[in-house]
Amino acid sequence: MSSMSALEVAKAIRLSISSARISTYENAARTVGRGLDEAITLYAWNALVSAAFLTPLHLCEVIVRNGVADAIASVYGPEWPWSPGFEQSLPNVTGPVFKPKQELARARQKCGTTGAVIAELKFVFWEKMFTKRFEGRIWAPYLYRFFPNLEKCFTVSAHRAKIAADLEQIRLLRNRIAHHEPIFSRNLRSDFAVIQRLTETRCAVSADWMNGQQQVMSTVATKPF
Repeated sequence: MSSMSALEVAKAIRLSISSARISTYENAARTVGRGLDEAITLYAWNALVSAAFLTPLHLCEVIVRNGVADAIASVYGPEWPWSPGFEQSLPNVTGPVFKPKQELARARQKCGTTGAVIAELKFVFWEKMFTKRFEGRIWAPYLYRFFPNLEKCFTVSAHRAKIAADLEQIRLLRNRIAHHEPIFSRNLRSDFAVIQRLTETRCAVSADWMNGQQQVMSTVATKPF
């Protein structure tokens, strides 16, 4: 391999990874006058920055979902996954969209404790708990208790809608990373700021600690072009 040129190495990598997958990176390189070898460098960087995001995404998801679970428990009790009232509060959804009732039933079938259900439920379940239907019963009385660092000058409704939008943004980022998709064209500094903001609403100390663990920003700074 040491006798191969950078272009030969890049061609071999493109062949093994597939032209279809590399084409997105080649197109990005081509628009700024770069070649295949630099497209491969961008591909490698995309993988590195994706990996760097996993730690803050993990911490944010766990911290936020615990806040949501605490709020639900305040209304429906500590065994809320088995509460008929909570189950009935979930929407009846049809079609090819996320179905919270089915997701809750799936998690309950696999798990015997509330803690295990919390860990089993998909990220999107927690995101959908910030839809307007839960505002009166859950968020009006409990939003500021379990997300105490939200600014009190804004309404519960405004905060709820903003958190829902923020969670959707980072869930879509998380899904792209999980499926090894390109994220290099995203505003990754903004994505990280959203993760940081969501975490801080629940616990500023945890947000500061997370910031000390992450390597996202240093990796973003090394983007090839």
